[in-house]
Amino acid sequence: MSPPPRPTVYVVDDDDAVRRALAFALDLDGFAVETFESGEALLLRAPSATPGCLVIDQRLPGISGLDTLRQLRARQVTLPAVFVTSHPKPAFREAAAQAAAPILEKPLEGATLISAIQQLLDRPGSREDHDLVGRP
Repeated sequence: MSPPPRPTVYVVDDDDAVRRALAFALDLDGFAVETFESGEALLLRAPSATPGCLVIDQRLPGISGLDTLRQLRARQVTLPAVFVTSHPKPAFREAAAQAAAPILEKPLEGATLISAIQQLLDRPGSREDHDLVGRP
């Protein structure tokens, strides 16, 4: 029997250095990682159906992180998500709470992010049947 697939973390951030640093830290911690420079780039991608979660910067070129998550949810994508941002405004905090997506403030510590991801993945049902391919 083969081991279960490594959870995939989909990192969306417009800063290349941040994407590389997060990918490196997450890979060291045993996650598969895919990175995207914008919400639109993520929305164009249809990754494989493996357990995982989304790490989305709120401030992105084009559509925001919150709008990216809203579009994914409209497509029936149920992967858990965490937002990363600097100085979140009250309206964004409220919208993120309604989306059940915690917010981590920048500058980001790797251990804090990994802990948040583990908490998301440990939620009941979060390791089963989640993917970025919308279901009918």
